[in-house]
Amino acid sequence: MALIVSLRNALPGLEKACIQRQIHVTPVAAKVVAGRYRVTTKRDRPLTYEMANPPHYIAHRKGWNSWNTSNMTDGNRPAETLLEDVFIRRFVTGTWHSLFVSEVIIKRQHNIIRIAGIIRRGIATRKMYFLIGYTEELLSYWLQCPIKLELQTVDDRKDVIFKYI
Repeated sequence: MALIVSLRNALPGLEKACIQRQIHVTPVAAKVVAGRYRVTTKRDRPLTYEMANPPHYIAHRKGWNSWNTSNMTDGNRPAETLLEDVFIRRFVTGTWHSLFVSEVIIKRQHNIIRIAGIIRRGIATRKMYFLIGYTEELLSYWLQCPIKLELQTVDDRKDVIFKYI
């Protein structure tokens, strides 16, 4: 009961403090931190080449993860293309669970969609060929266009590490 009484006494002062406007005199911290990775104290976080370059180096040192022309002026189906790219990325990362060691790159040329990436040799060759055919067939059926997987393989995840931060 005493707590409720003390809260009633404190609330009017709190309401006044919230209603008053304050002037902030600190400078604006216009730091660009999106897409950048923080340096760890032990410098043990591995980064690939794609991750090591900040976003403002896109088209200078690294390429886009989706190549399409639908976002240009009067482009066809920009929203559908975006949703298809998200669906493709989720399907591929789910089908090739923990095998992709790089980002999934999607290139659209006319009506062909090419999906590229680097995978590790963690499964038998026979299973890998099955997954390639499975992925191409299902995505071709769902998206109603030819799909081609362009995969490179590496022995270990450490083979794609560019630097540690």
